[in-house]
Amino acid sequence: MENNFDINNLVRENVKQMKPYSSARDEFEDFDTADMIFLDANENPFENGVNRYPDPQQISVKEVLAKQRNVKTNQILLGNGSDEVLDLLFRAFCEPKTDNVITLPPTYGMYGVLANINAVENKEILLSEDFQPQIEKIMEAVDENTKIIFLCSPNNPTGNSFSDESVAYLLQNFKGLVVIDEAYIDFSKKDSWINELDEYPNLVITQTLSKAYGLAGIRLGICYASAEVILVLNKIKPPYNVNELTQKKALERLDNPEKIKFEIDSIITQREELLKVLLNVKFIEKIYPTEANFILVKVDDANKRYAELIAKGIVIRNRTTQPLCDNCLRFTVGTEQENMKLIEVLKQL
Repeated sequence: MENNFDINNLVRENVKQMKPYSSARDEFEDFDTADMIFLDANENPFENGVNRYPDPQQISVKEVLAKQRNVKTNQILLGNGSDEVLDLLFRAFCEPKTDNVITLPPTYGMYGVLANINAVENKEILLSEDFQPQIEKIMEAVDENTKIIFLCSPNNPTGNSFSDESVAYLLQNFKGLVVIDEAYIDFSKKDSWINELDEYPNLVITQTLSKAYGLAGIRLGICYASAEVILVLNKIKPPYNVNELTQKKALERLDNPEKIKFEIDSIITQREELLKVLLNVKFIEKIYPTEANFILVKVDDANKRYAELIAKGIVIRNRTTQPLCDNCLRFTVGTEQENMKLIEVLKQL
């Protein structure tokens, strides 16, 4: 379906007109050439592995990701965690005190936090009782100042994926950006929406190395989008937003896909085992379907059970304050040993 999407109608006027900062390494892209002497960036000249500024465009990491995801490098932006990527989207496309975004609670809390920081109205449209987007209500909430709709699929904290039909409808009918947060996509049987990038110019996908890739400590977020969207984001990103150590560690991890697959498979196996055992925990009233590395359950008294688990040395998330999540707890899938300890404690309560 023809959407008539035009990115020029979305980019903030000041961003269109601004001249981006040009770092020393932007001006000389082949900065790692061995026989060059670099006296341009006021760096400490004594070599220690990190005395030089990192590649501002993270080309080596992007080339690996592009090959693995079957996209072009100019369709990728890297950030200091997905939160920086999300923040850049607000700053590039949402005019403070004028524009608005739509989020679908219960969902990842940073969308709302970033909206507040950037003085952008956050229109919250609750998910349905089975945690699916309510398309009619979403489209009713859209106005001429709605720039972005945020979808988290698989969704945090509920664990379920959104229907392909709902996502496709929004992509086809909303003239702003549809941002799909796929932080947990590696634990799902569904394909990533990356495969549809060339089909929908308003599609933006965020992913991370913090979950399935086991690199939460290095803070590397990924944005996949059209070259036009990435060009705008590159214009406003800080010059050296991904440090050298992060880039090196990411390359090291990405070079071992067999180990990553083994860990993902193990987590999924443990998740399925945990789901079976939780059926027999007396105070758990409902177990929600999940395609993530966590399980949301409804219990008799979330605050009580949370405190009891803390007292036993097990830290989980109490989600009872979230919309549609009354008396809900969220368990991250741990190692086999950690899960066995969790089950042992749950059966004692």
